[in-house]
Amino acid sequence: MDLSIVNAAGCAARRARLSGRLGTTAALFASGVSRPRNYAANTFPFRAVSHFLYFFGAPLRGAWGLWDGNAWALYAPTPEPDAPLWHGAEPDFDELGRLIGCPLLPLSSLPAALAGHDAATLPAPDLETCAAAARLLGRPVASGQFNETDAALADAVIALRLQHDDAAVNELRSAAAATEAAHHAGMRATRPGLRAFAVRAAMESELIARGMTVAYGSIVTVHGEVLHNEDHHHVLGAGDLLLADVGAETAGGFAGDVTRTWPVSGKYSPTQRDLYDVVLQAQLQTIAAVKPGVRYRDLHLLAARVIGEGLVALGILRGDPAELVADGVVPLFFPHGVGHLLGLDVHDMEDLGDRAGYAPGRQRATQFGLRSLRLDRDLVSGMAVTIEPGIYQVPAILNDPVLTARAGDRLRRDRLAAYADVRGIRIEDDVLVTAQGHDVLTAAIPKSRADIESVMG
Repeated sequence: MDLSIVNAAGCAARRARLSGRLGTTAALFASGVSRPRNYAANTFPFRAVSHFLYFFGAPLRGAWGLWDGNAWALYAPTPEPDAPLWHGAEPDFDELGRLIGCPLLPLSSLPAALAGHDAATLPAPDLETCAAAARLLGRPVASGQFNETDAALADAVIALRLQHDDAAVNELRSAAAATEAAHHAGMRATRPGLRAFAVRAAMESELIARGMTVAYGSIVTVHGEVLHNEDHHHVLGAGDLLLADVGAETAGGFAGDVTRTWPVSGKYSPTQRDLYDVVLQAQLQTIAAVKPGVRYRDLHLLAARVIGEGLVALGILRGDPAELVADGVVPLFFPHGVGHLLGLDVHDMEDLGDRAGYAPGRQRATQFGLRSLRLDRDLVSGMAVTIEPGIYQVPAILNDPVLTARAGDRLRRDRLAAYADVRGIRIEDDVLVTAQGHDVLTAAIPKSRADIESVMG
């Protein structure tokens, strides 16, 4: 266990801010458990629950953090007698507690510490941890659900995590720098005849070399119309575009999330160039509008309108761009939201659902094109978001008579047919909201056509 990543003072400050909001209400945080791949000793890599990492900074397996209304403490399993044989010598509880900045006690003493407390907790991402929390708190298992006490804790945590402190911003910058190296490596490694997994390997090796991992399953594909493509076996053809959505996760758990789309041949075709420039303009104009007080939903609508303007200019759509957005025609090509929160989770706090992503009083839309928007809050300084518009030719959408009926003759399929060499284009950056406006954390990653072609050449 690498404890050099622990920012004890920073985590203590976060705990103090949270306890100030909670008062005497007790709160319990789970770090999570190791999950076996096939047999008990062969586990998936352990990644602590983000809320636990935020307040304690240490990836302690099977541990729990408790605010009992008066003080904070950590409770962890006692190591097995043969643990040093398999894992090497590790600090004892007293030393760990000093390093983390919080008393560390045996897990066996947690039930007594909880006695008499109606402690709040947050839903864990795995059922095993939810079940363990239910046993400790004497509740039914309710994965992903909140009671009134839990809801108050969730709101307090959301309020803290929405605005990144200096330590979190530094972590996001580290993730961005590693992500930059990965995308440069991917561009340089790409050539016709390779399979996508070869480019993925070149990109992820840059992260591993920096002591990091991926923040999510890498998307490296010539099938950019499949939004979360998990297949990497496709051969890269000379006329293909390669969409690479790859982001680093720091040792402390903070995420980068960047997409670039580049030509396998090293040169965009005229039709690829046309649609690429539409997406790039949408992204640049949307980023330029990022500042405190702006509603994120309005950023999404801005990106959609610019895409509509570009598709009209190319003759693929006809009509007023604003009407094409409102009528759900532009979403035939741009069906997802323009981005999401970014932090310890690549979709930060999405385990808390729309309670985190949507401001009080706002609800997720039901209409096609808006229902996938993950964030509808007014931006504030310290918030980190992604801006990631795209254009896709998704057969399941464009061949659906119900979805495309809204377009009528405003969709010119004869013009669209000329762009058959574009399956999907997405351009994504990580953006920190500042008091003055914004800071593009991933600005060093090439995204103009000229810069990408230069790196590949």
